[in-house]
Amino acid sequence: MAPKTLDLHQDAALLTAQLVDFPSVSGEEKALADAIETALRQLDHLEILRHGNNVLARTRLGHPERVVLAGHIDTVPIAGNVPSRLDEDGTLWGCGTSDMKSGVAVQLRIAATVTEPNRDLTFVFYDNEEVEAHRNGLGHIARDLPDWMAGDFAVLLEPSSGEVEGGCQGTLRVLLRTVGQRAHSARSWMGENAVHAAAPILNRLAAYEPRRVVIDGLEYREGLNAVRIGGGVAGNVIPDECVVTVNYRYAPDLGEEQALAHVREVFADCGVKELVVDDHSGAALPGLGHPAAAAFMAAVGGTPQPKFGWTDVSRFSALGVPAVNYGPGEPSLAHRVDERVDTAKILHCEERLRSWLTD
Repeated sequence: MAPKTLDLHQDAALLTAQLVDFPSVSGEEKALADAIETALRQLDHLEILRHGNNVLARTRLGHPERVVLAGHIDTVPIAGNVPSRLDEDGTLWGCGTSDMKSGVAVQLRIAATVTEPNRDLTFVFYDNEEVEAHRNGLGHIARDLPDWMAGDFAVLLEPSSGEVEGGCQGTLRVLLRTVGQRAHSARSWMGENAVHAAAPILNRLAAYEPRRVVIDGLEYREGLNAVRIGGGVAGNVIPDECVVTVNYRYAPDLGEEQALAHVREVFADCGVKELVVDDHSGAALPGLGHPAAAAFMAAVGGTPQPKFGWTDVSRFSALGVPAVNYGPGEPSLAHRVDERVDTAKILHCEERLRSWLTD
């Protein structure tokens, strides 16, 4: 059974375990949002606002610079990995440990304990990041409460293994439909097999050579892959339709229209009868040369890396707010059944952010 309250005075590793024990699969974040709101309303130095299952908090100290710390509170579906488990070596296991309740724990600890920061702070805890873009809570906040997204710099506590990751890939998902003509499979020559007609699409994908693009010294690796295929009517019927779902992960030197144009070009002569955009979220340039990003990089140290995957730095970038990914989780462990996090990295991430915001 999930705990009813959150203790923001315990260390960030223990708080991460408590957050994991609040199941919060996308669309089912209410209980955790309630607990976060209740805990934050005990802090007199913060202004609090609830918007759906998004919880917002901020200081109003009159500093010339404002920093936004943002993190999503939802997870992918649980796979028998809740409640959490802490090993003697400091490894914390459970759904969301890496992506990204360890980052949310760091946010909460900073919100609770850094009462006089050297910059004004906004904290955003949002829902539905792991699903379709139109459900994303940060997108709803940007649309409905744009002043809460305003800032000079933003840090997303996305898993980055305690290193700064710049920018993010764009992600485009399209449905490629081929058509045929139904017939009895015993008289297949009287029909046209739409599944067979998808062969040129699959061959093109198998032969595709993705780009590697260097931007601001960071190498982004693209990918174009089939992630689903569906077709068929019955065991004795030649199918008249087949749909191949393709996901394009593209480097941040491309805009959304350029990415879509590239996909159309790749499959232009593959017999595709219809191409439908199923979901699309644009990329974000790393922007590490921005003074605020450079100052943050100098404060937390390490070697910047490219972000493989899409994150909401894209939304901040579109609003003109420079942003980076910086969190304690390990990206390669996100969404896995054996998802886990090194608790030492949680404590280190909190310490570095605290130092940056108080020195």
